Amino acid sequence: MWALLATGWDAEWYLGIAEHGYDSEVRAGDRHSNLAFFPLHPAVLSAVGRLLPCSPATAGLVAAVAASVAAAWGVFAVGDTLHGRRTGTVLAVLWGATPVSVVQWMGYTESLFTALAAWSLHGVLTGRWVRAGALAALAGLTRPTGIAVAAAVTVAAAAALWRAHRAKRPESGRAGTEHTGRTGDPSGRAGTGRLRTARPGTAREGTAAAVRPGTRAVLAGGLLAPLGWLGYVGWVGLRLGQWDGYFAVQRDWSNEWDGGARTLEILGHNLTQLDRPFLFLAVVSGTLLLSLLVFLLCLADRQPLALLVFTGALLVIVLGSAGVYSPRARFLLPAFPLLLPAAVAVSRARPAAALLVLAGATAASAYIGGHMLLLYPGAP
Repeated sequence: MWALLATGWDAEWYLGIAEHGYDSEVRAGDRHSNLAFFPLHPAVLSAVGRLLPCSPATAGLVAAVAASVAAAWGVFAVGDTLHGRRTGTVLAVLWGATPVSVVQWMGYTESLFTALAAWSLHGVLTGRWVRAGALAALAGLTRPTGIAVAAAVTVAAAAALWRAHRAKRPESGRAGTEHTGRTGDPSGRAGTGRLRTARPGTAREGTAAAVRPGTRAVLAGGLLAPLGWLGYVGWVGLRLGQWDGYFAVQRDWSNEWDGGARTLEILGHNLTQLDRPFLFLAVVSGTLLLSLLVFLLCLADRQPLALLVFTGALLVIVLGSAGVYSPRARFLLPAFPLLLPAAVAVSRARPAAALLVLAGATAASAYIGGHMLLLYPGAP
C-alpha cells in the first residue's frame, strides 16, 4: 500500500524529476516526456528529502500530508470569510470527504495545488493582493490548471481597479457604493456582498480595511498571478527550441484541447453501455455532471467573482481536454468553491442531521478511495 501511495502512476514521474531532472529534448518515438509535469512539486520533494533522513518517495508522502493540512486550513478560511466559522468547518470537512480525496495523501500535486489556490483566493477576498498574486504564481508552477488560479486573481484585480476608478468619478461615486455595498470590493464580487462585516481590532477587519485597495498592490497582484504558469511554459519552449514546445509535449500525451468532444463521447458511453462499468468510472462521470450543475447553482448564488472564475476555468480545462478520462474527478478536487452551497445548507441544518451528512460523505469517500486504489486498474 505504501508503494501504491508513494510511487504509483504520476507520482513516479515526479520522483524521477526530483532525482534526475527534466528531459533536455523529446526523442523521436518517445511519446511521453516528463516536461509535461510542472516543477514546484518535484522541488518540494527535493527540499524535504534534504531536510529529513528519508527516501524521495517518503518525502513525497510527507509533503502531501503537510500540504493537505494547509489546504484544509485554506478551504476553511475561505468559508469562514464568506459565511462564518461553522460553514468554514463544514466546507473543509466536505472537501476532505470528496470521492477521490484519498489522493491528498498520495505522491500527487492535488494537496499542494489546493493549498496554494485556497490561500490565493483568500488573499483576494481579504484584499491581500500581493500575497494572492504570489501564491497564484506558485500554483502556476504546480499544475497546468494553475492558469485557473491566475485567471481568478487577475480578473478580480481588474474588476477591483475598474470599480475603484469609477468610484473616483464624482458623478458615479455614490451609485457605485450603493451597488456593491463597498467601494472597490477586493473580492471582485459578481453580485451582492456576502463578506462578513468586520469588527474593529479583529482579524476580519482586514476584509473591511480593503474597501479601497491600494492601486499598486492590486496591480502587482494581478500581474504576478500568471508569471509562474507563463514562466514554465516559456521555459519548456526555450528548452525544446520551439515556441509551442509545452503544448507539443501535451499533444504527445494525447492531452489536446477538443472542446469537450472526447469527454462527451466517454461520458455517453459510461451512461448508456449495457455492460456494467467500473464503479470508479461511474463515480467520475457522476462527479463531472454534478460539478456542472452545482456550478450553475454557484452562478445563481452570485459567489465572489474570483471563485466563479477559478471554478469556471477549471471546469473548462478539465472537461475540454481529450486526455485520459479516469483522473477527471481528481483534477476537480481543488474546485472546493463548488462545495459552498452544500456547506451553507449543512451548516444551517440541525446538528444531528449535519453530523449524519458529514459521516455519510466520509464513509462513502473511504469506500470509493479504497475501490480506486485496490480494484480499479487505471490511473486515479
